[in-house]
Formats: sequence, structure tokens, C-alpha cells
Amino acid sequence: MTLEIVQLRAGDSGADIVPAIGGGIAAWWSGAGPDRRDWLRPATPEALAAGDPLGLGNFPLTPFSNRIREGRFRFQGRQVQLPLNTSERHQLHGHGWQRPWSVLERSATRCVLVDDYAADSWPFPYRARQEFTLTPGGFDLVIAVENTGDRPMPAGLGQHLYFPRTPQTTVTAGIERMWVNDAEVMPLELVEPPPEKDLRRGFRPEAVRTDNSFTGWDHRAVIDWPERRARLVMEADAPLDFLVCYAPDDPYVCVEPVSNSTDAFNLAEAGRTDTGVAVLQPGDVLRGAVRLRPEVVA
Repeated sequence: MTLEIVQLRAGDSGADIVPAIGGGIAAWWSGAGPDRRDWLRPATPEALAAGDPLGLGNFPLTPFSNRIREGRFRFQGRQVQLPLNTSERHQLHGHGWQRPWSVLERSATRCVLVDDYAADSWPFPYRARQEFTLTPGGFDLVIAVENTGDRPMPAGLGQHLYFPRTPQTTVTAGIERMWVNDAEVMPLELVEPPPEKDLRRGFRPEAVRTDNSFTGWDHRAVIDWPERRARLVMEADAPLDFLVCYAPDDPYVCVEPVSNSTDAFNLAEAGRTDTGVAVLQPGDVLRGAVRLRPEVVA
């Protein structure tokens, strides 16, 4: 079966969307031939053939971001137990990234995808929606979750963006605090970030491994690639008030604008009021926009 790729083109820029692989982005670039610059990590043919969202340049986070401890939480007196969806013992990233999405609208420069989720172990039906708009000067992403059920629903959302990493890459963002994690990347304590992970100073993902959530994000981040004479400015709107930075051993760095902290539902149930959990009444919509603007540096 042939994989459907929605091809967006604007000027010398292109983006390839793969609805069947979690509604993700397979590539976004400008230029051609030796002048091509990939602004997101391009998916390999192997990742596309395997249908692996973890090999894409981005996938959506719906109806929450990051981990839920052991897939279990309580909401308004109701116990929810989710199946574990990776090799971890915690539920990771919700549903959207592992489901096929449907194309609702498409044109040369824009497409809209939707994912209608029926209640199951996640007992809240919802519609997730993504909008992708490509221009010669950038790429705009909108993600939304609508409560289509008849009872309140907890929710969060975000974008899991993968950027190429070079030895001199830096990530800079205005933040306030950082969640320290345990060995399973679950939150322990909210602290002042150590100097080597302080995004305000310019974080070097080649030098330091990290997988942390940052609070107090001012909705702007800059990824610099000095060797490529290029940078990218990311701007987002509320409720995308948290920023996750993930730098593993592999040659990429994830900079993820999200609306909730890790294990937000359980932290909120325990009494924290700074987790970003949204409570959607029937018909309510949670929506977040991200604007990506690449720049070539002289």
C-alpha cells in the first residue's frame, strides 16, 4: 500500500505531511540540491516504510503531552487506567502520534488533518485537529483538541519537533524553572536550572544530554546552527506555556512547545495548580499555535 504524502510547496520551500503516521511531518526544507536546508530532521525512507513516528520531523501530542505515571490518574473522582503504549512503564504522549489522521482540507500551501477519538480506556471522546500552513518565509502549525463528549475532560497538547543537531548548535529561550526528573524521566522537583541546562544562557545539546521540562517559557525559542549560517525562530501562543528540551545521543535535538508539565494530571490531583492541565467542558476547544521562521545568517 502506497503511503499518502501531502506535499505543500511555497516558493523554494516544501513540507511533506504523512497523515497515516500520526499526522506527522516527514520533512520541511528550503532550497534545492546543494543549497537545500532541512529545518526539521528529515524522515529516512526506512522510518517512512516502517510507519515510525519516532523517525519523523514532528508529531502531534494529543490529548496531553509527555508521560502519565504508570498510565494511571484520577479525574473528578474517576480512576482512569490507560494501556502502556511504549516499552516504558508509563503512558507516553497520548494517542495522536500513534494513530492515522484524516485529511479534511488541502491546497498547495495548506492542509488540515483531524483525528476523531471514541471513548475507550481514555473515557473522553474528542476531536483533534492540525492545521499546517507553509509560506516562503516560514511554517505555521496549529493544534487543537475539542471535547466531543458530554462530561468534562482533562486535556493538554503540544508539538514534538525534531531539529538537526550540529556540534555548535545552541538552543536559547526565556524560561524560569526546570523540572528535575528521576531515572524514568518523571518529575521530582521544580528548581533553578543548572548552568549547563539553562536555556537563557544558550544550551549546547551536543555537549549535554537532557530531557527536561521548563516552566515560565516566554513563548520564544531560537535554534542556531553556526556551521550552517542559519537559525530558526520559534514563537508560540498560550496555552503552550511549557518548553521541553530533549537532547539524546542521536544527532538531533527536540524543542517542544507544550501546554502541560510531565505527569500533569497526577500533579494536579495532588494539589498543584501550575501543571497546565486544562479542563474542557463539552464543546470546549483547547488550541495552540506555533510559528517557525528560518533565517540565513550572513
